[in-house]
Amino acid sequence: MVMPMESQTQSNAFPHEPPALSVVKAPRRSKRGWLIAGAILLVFAGIFVYGILARLRKAATVSAETAQMAVPSVSVISPQRSAPSQEIVLPGNVQPFISAPIYSRTNGYLKRWYADIGAHVRKGQLLAEIETPEVDQQLQQSRSNLATVQANLKLAEITKNRYQGLLATHAVAQQDVDNAVGTYNANKTIVEANQANVKQLETLQSFQKIYCPFDGIVTARNTDIGALIASGNAGGVKTDLFHISQAGKLRVYVNVPQQYSQAATPGLTAELTLAEFPGRRFQGKLVRTSNAINYATRTLLAEIDVDNPSGELLSGSYTEVHLKVRGQTSSYLVPVSALIFRSQGLQVAVVKNGSVLLTPVTPGRDFGDQIEIVSGLKGDESVIVNPPDSIVTGEKVQVVQPAATGGAQ
Repeated sequence: MVMPMESQTQSNAFPHEPPALSVVKAPRRSKRGWLIAGAILLVFAGIFVYGILARLRKAATVSAETAQMAVPSVSVISPQRSAPSQEIVLPGNVQPFISAPIYSRTNGYLKRWYADIGAHVRKGQLLAEIETPEVDQQLQQSRSNLATVQANLKLAEITKNRYQGLLATHAVAQQDVDNAVGTYNANKTIVEANQANVKQLETLQSFQKIYCPFDGIVTARNTDIGALIASGNAGGVKTDLFHISQAGKLRVYVNVPQQYSQAATPGLTAELTLAEFPGRRFQGKLVRTSNAINYATRTLLAEIDVDNPSGELLSGSYTEVHLKVRGQTSSYLVPVSALIFRSQGLQVAVVKNGSVLLTPVTPGRDFGDQIEIVSGLKGDESVIVNPPDSIVTGEKVQVVQPAATGGAQ
């Protein structure tokens, strides 16, 4: 009975052991689960935080890029001071130093001519002869009238002398003597008048021969043998018989713009270029100006003298005159693309402390890709090249190219 009791006791004890073991192992499993859950939670939390931070960084980058892109990028240049001595090119007209039309001073018909166009003539050389039958007849008649009044004067002189001699013997009255003296004086005056008339007609007759007034070239002959010639002082249309030009020295007239009028002074060196002489330059000198601005063209008329001993330069030619004038010390050169054309006038955009400042300027000469600025710039500015049409003063800009020079003239 004992053994069964023990067995029963043992058997009763066994069933109680497993619950004891389960009570001890349960807390261990619960702690491990919490650790795994915490680790998983930390992983998800890290992933979530990383995603948030990545999005924040991306948003910051986008915001920075947007802000950067909102500021326009520009390229700038520095204006270059123009040269102290400048050369301006002006159109000019070549004219002879002396040019004169030759008219007739008497009426008649052309008998013959001795010089044609292109002929080199000398002063006093005979150019043409004119037949003047009317003048010849008038001269002959005037000489006859002069002979008549001279005979009357001779008779009046004899009468006067005779009466004056008789007056000493009281053979004639004083009144008769006075009449004789008055008749003599009147005839003397008539003789003088007829002598002047004869001299005038002789002078007109001398105009039958036309002589060259100076050394030169015949540039025009507007008559021929048998042509009716009218004197230059007659009414109606006047036609010159010849046109003479002196081409050994030439005058070139140019119109200097008003802005260079003070620099265009006598003594300046000038060079002439002509299309028919490629690569050649002819030397000249500015000798005088009109000292007045033409109110219609706002230019100053200047004369340049050029020696032409060989005669290769032809009068009437078109030429380009290169004048070296003193430059304006305050002028600068900028690209044409830097100019802004608005209703306020011509402007350039200058970058100052990262902002735009629109500056009014006054243009000078235009060199094609560059233009001269005579006022408005000091030379130390950073001028924007190709500014956008919408640019305004105070706008923020970003310089993407270092400042460069404005280029050479």
